[in-house]
This record gives sequence, structure tokens and C-alpha cells, in this order.
Amino acid sequence: MPSWTFLTNHARVLIHISHEPESTGLQIAQAVGVTERAARKIIAELQDAGYIKAEKLGRRNRYSVDIQRSLGRIGERELTVGELVSLLRSGPTATSNVVKDGALNLNTQPRVLVHQQSSSE
Repeated sequence: MPSWTFLTNHARVLIHISHEPESTGLQIAQAVGVTERAARKIIAELQDAGYIKAEKLGRRNRYSVDIQRSLGRIGERELTVGELVSLLRSGPTATSNVVKDGALNLNTQPRVLVHQQSSSE
């Protein structure tokens, strides 16, 4: 088994937050396999880049992911955060809408309930 992965730690943190929006920095770090300090740095970078937002709930944060945020071009079209999260959602039916006949169906709408960037942001 290789020592590397296809997804960066940033992608793994983003995906974890999309599934567990009330996770603590420590919980995110443990799920991703990085130190808590590294997880907090990645969270800050994702916030600075506009991929996630944090809402304070007492002493904790609740994160939301901007599913409309572009991850860049894949072939002829843009891939959004929501499409990536949908693609990587665990479970046998998760990829049935996104992968059809062995090919990616990038026209699939994400099924993740998260925030969308408003025109004033």
C-alpha cells in the first residue's frame, strides 16, 4: 500500500466537516490523521479561502461548507465542493447518482445541506 493518498489533507478536512459540522479540532484531526494543530491550520486556510464558515455555538463551532464553491475545471466544466462531497459520500447509493456506467456524472446535484455564498459576500 502506498504511503500517499489521492486526497490532500485539506480535502479530507473539508469532507469531514461536511459530514460532521460540529466536530472539534481534535475530532477533525483524529478523523483525518493529522495533529490538532495541523487540523486547525487547515480549517483556518479553508475559512480564509471561503470554502467553509464557522458559527460560534457557546464554546464550540459549527461549520458550514459552501457547496457552490468551485474546485476548478475537470475536463470541460467546473467541479464544485458539493459535487466532490457527493461523490465521496460513503455508502453504496452515494456514488450511484454520480458514477454511471463507470463514468463520472458531473451533472449530479449535491445532497449536502450547507451554506451557499450570497451575492453580498
